[in-house]
Amino acid sequence: MKLGKRWLPAHLLVWTYAVLLIVPLYYFLASAFKSNEEIFAHPFALPESFGFGNFTTAYHSADLGPAIVNSALVTVLSLALTLLLALPAAFALARSTGRLASAMEKVFSLGFLIPTFAALFPTFLLAAATGLFHTRAFMVLFLPATAMPLSVVILVQFMRTIPREMEEAARMDGASTYTVLRHIYTPMCLPGIATVVLLNFLTFWNEYLYSLVIIGPDPEQRTVQVALPTLKAITGTDYGVLTAGTVLTLIPVWVVYTVLQKRMQAALVNGAVKM
Repeated sequence: MKLGKRWLPAHLLVWTYAVLLIVPLYYFLASAFKSNEEIFAHPFALPESFGFGNFTTAYHSADLGPAIVNSALVTVLSLALTLLLALPAAFALARSTGRLASAMEKVFSLGFLIPTFAALFPTFLLAAATGLFHTRAFMVLFLPATAMPLSVVILVQFMRTIPREMEEAARMDGASTYTVLRHIYTPMCLPGIATVVLLNFLTFWNEYLYSLVIIGPDPEQRTVQVALPTLKAITGTDYGVLTAGTVLTLIPVWVVYTVLQKRMQAALVNGAVKM
């Protein structure tokens, strides 16, 4: 009983936090099935019907089909390029000793200090100079550059937990550096890789500023975050349709999180145990 009373404040805080998350989520999902009149008259009531009219309107009005495909294309290719660059870089830093390796790791860490908007104008000039302005290809090349600091720092910490004896045993069997990275470090760093993929997926999928400036509003190339604001109207916004469109754009995020959450949890638990 004493132990239960001792934990009572913690339970109250957890339930309060859960309510603060659930209530806005319920309002958000319920509004996707309502008209403007229902939203303003009865904001927390259940919808009168669960039809998909708002979703259909949002999908066609904002051309969300091509936008989702464009976002998926940019995000998947950017993630692949990020891992292709971050894994070898992290492997080299994790197994290197000396001042140069320490300095390089600090250089990657300095990437956290650069605000996103600070690089907007130089990035615009670079896109224009390379002839890739208003193309998705530039975003595929640019997004991994923004993700390298976080990706390398996370993967380095995971790779440093792998015993060096495993690499030495593989070297004695004639394994090359590439073989060691592919068959030893990569499989053992899957929780860390899943963490990097999930965090970068959220960043790439939700990216708006650079997509708007670099790719532009062209319906054939724009991403979903650029297409979604077109549901707003100067004369009046249908918030039910806008909410339904937002729900559609969040479905891929939910799917990816559901697939990777176990790996993410494993990474957090392993990190807590090591601490």
